[in-house]
Amino acid sequence: MEKITEELLKQISDFKDQFKGAYNIRENGFCAGRVSSQHIHIDSKEDAPGLSIRIDSEAQGETVYIPACVTHGNVDDLVYNDFFVADGADVTIVAGCGVHTDTEESARHNGIHRFFLGKGAHVLYKEKHIGTGKGQGLKTIDPVTDAELGENSVLEMDTIQIGGVDRTTRTTRATLQAGARLTIHESLLTEGDQTATTEFEVSMDGDDSAVDLISRSVAKGHSSQRYHSRIKGNCRCSGHSECDAILIDHGTVNASPELFAGNIDAALIHEAAIGKIAGEQIIKLRTLGLTEEEAEAKIIDGFLKG
Repeated sequence: MEKITEELLKQISDFKDQFKGAYNIRENGFCAGRVSSQHIHIDSKEDAPGLSIRIDSEAQGETVYIPACVTHGNVDDLVYNDFFVADGADVTIVAGCGVHTDTEESARHNGIHRFFLGKGAHVLYKEKHIGTGKGQGLKTIDPVTDAELGENSVLEMDTIQIGGVDRTTRTTRATLQAGARLTIHESLLTEGDQTATTEFEVSMDGDDSAVDLISRSVAKGHSSQRYHSRIKGNCRCSGHSECDAILIDHGTVNASPELFAGNIDAALIHEAAIGKIAGEQIIKLRTLGLTEEEAEAKIIDGFLKG
């Protein structure tokens, strides 16, 4: 495993010399290490690049790591990962991604993840993205997540882009059966001339299903962001979408939450707010000894953590 990979793993998945439990490390399109556990089995796909991860019902409080790293330019990595989570399983999935280039050549990772949650299953899915390197080549990450939530299952998604990614399109689609719950917390930072697009589409198809989409973003420099969410309530259900953004310098954000109610008992709501850092916040922190730059960074950090 390359030294750059180790450094990226520390930032995207809290790697400390080794992972405990099941894991698969992807490096420049190839497997750099894999371990299955008693209740979590990781196998290579036969018909496409990627993995089949099967989590049985005896998995309770376990964690599986599937980070992916691109360590140099002229790599366009595409991977398909499927997660089959049995009835009643309780698991955390850590799927960070880091791309690095020190040249004029671009580095890209595109991870397409599909989730199939059985009845009563609970999944916490953590995804952190970062771009590093001094090269002028574009650093691109385009994650796609498709999820099918069975009855009374719960999927919590915590997605973070912490900087350095020049181009990203983040797509999440989900269908929910009766009693299923989906919660998504997105934190996104863009700088310079970076661009980011977020697409959410959720269909609630079973009574008493619920979704909560929360996006917090900061657009700095001349960067631009576009946020679009579509929540479809086709039954007795509840849905909430919230998009909060801060603009700094000449950053721009286009937010367009969308709701569709196909049932009289669908309770849906959306919120969108775009603004700037209040001057009094900066002044207050500067009275505590921080510089203006330090105060701004402190406010941004607190805002993105929500």
